[in-house]
Amino acid sequence: MDRLAGNAHLMIVSDLDHTMVDHHDPENLSILRFNALWEANYRSNSLLVFSTGRSPTLYKELRKEKPMLTPDITILSVGTEITYGNSMVPDDGWVEFLNQKWDRNIVSEETQKFTELTLQSGTEQRPHKVSFYVQKEKAQDVMKSLSTLLKERGLDVKIIYSGGMDLDILPQGAGKGQALAYLHQKFKAAGKLPKNTLVCGDSGNDAELFTIPDVHGVMVSNAQEELLQWHAANAKDNPKIIHATERCASGIIQAIGHFNLGPSISPRDVMDLSDSKMEKFEPAYEVVKLYMFYEKWRRGEVDNSEICLASLKSVCDISGTYVHPSGTEKHLHECVNSLRTCYGDQNGKQFRVWVDQVLTAQVGSDSWLVKFKKWEQSG
Repeated sequence: MDRLAGNAHLMIVSDLDHTMVDHHDPENLSILRFNALWEANYRSNSLLVFSTGRSPTLYKELRKEKPMLTPDITILSVGTEITYGNSMVPDDGWVEFLNQKWDRNIVSEETQKFTELTLQSGTEQRPHKVSFYVQKEKAQDVMKSLSTLLKERGLDVKIIYSGGMDLDILPQGAGKGQALAYLHQKFKAAGKLPKNTLVCGDSGNDAELFTIPDVHGVMVSNAQEELLQWHAANAKDNPKIIHATERCASGIIQAIGHFNLGPSISPRDVMDLSDSKMEKFEPAYEVVKLYMFYEKWRRGEVDNSEICLASLKSVCDISGTYVHPSGTEKHLHECVNSLRTCYGDQNGKQFRVWVDQVLTAQVGSDSWLVKFKKWEQSG
C-alpha cells in the first residue's frame, strides 16, 4: 500500500478466472493486451488488485500457467485473505476482523449433515472458508437450510454460490466486496483513497464488488447467468455498471474507455509501433514497445530490415546501458545489434513476451532509470 506517495489515479479490482484470465484464449491475447496497456500507462500511478476465489496454492499455479502481471494487492479465497506486494504479506487486521462470530469446527459439523455437498480439495479449505461442490438444482434449498442451522448454532455466516457448482461458507464480514470496502477504509484513513476504482467480474461471487459505493463496474461479456440475474434485480439502473461486449480482459479495457478513466488503447493494438508517439517521452511506454517489437521480431512478423533496428536505436541514447539481474552490463545499441542473430527463430510458435512492474525514475535532465521484469512464454 505504500508504493504510491499519494492517491492512486485508478485502482482496478479484478476477478481472475474468466475475467482477467480467458481460459478459452490459447494465445492469451486478451490479457496480453491488458498487460501492455497497464505497464505502459498505469503502473506508475495506479494500483492493480486481483480478487479471486482461488486459494494461495491455486493462485500460484495460475501464475505459472498464464502471462499475469504482479498485483499490488491480492484478495484470495473469496475475500477471506488479503495480502500485499510480491511477498504476499498477510493483513493481520483483516484476520482479526474475520474471527468474530466464526467457528470453523461448527461449520464442518453442520455441513456433514448434507449429502448434497461434496467437499472440495484440501488446498481450497482455508481458515475462514469452507468450500463444497453442489448440483445447481439443489443449491438454493441447501443454502437456505444450512443458513438456518448455522444461525441456530450462534454463527454469523455468508454462503456464496458461484460458477454453477461452487458453494463457499465464510464469516459474514468476509467476501470480495467486504474486502474491498476494508481496503477503501484503510486508504481513506491514510489519506490515499484512489481517485477511481473499477471492479471487474463474471460470476456470483463477484456481485458484492459492484455494491461498494462510488465504484465503476464491468461485467465482462462472458459473465455467467447468476451475475447477470443479480444485476437485473439489483443494479440495472446504475449507469456506473456496464455489461461489456468484449470478453475477459478485453472487456476491462473497454470499460476503462467507456468510463474515461484514462488511456484505453493498448500498445498491442497499434499496428506500426514506430509511428506511435506519446505527447511527452514516457520511458515505461518505450520499454513496453521495445519488448513488443522483440516478440514480433523473433516471430518474424516485422521486416528484417536495418530501418527497423535504426528506429529502435533512435529512442536509446548512445550511452544507454542495459543491466541484467546477474550484473552483466551491455550498451543498449549493442543489445539492438544482437537482434540480427535471432530474427524469426520463434516463427510458427506461440512465443509471447511481456514486461511486469515497470517502474521509472528520472535521474538527470534527459536520463531515466527503468526497472522491470521481462517474461517469455513459448508453446
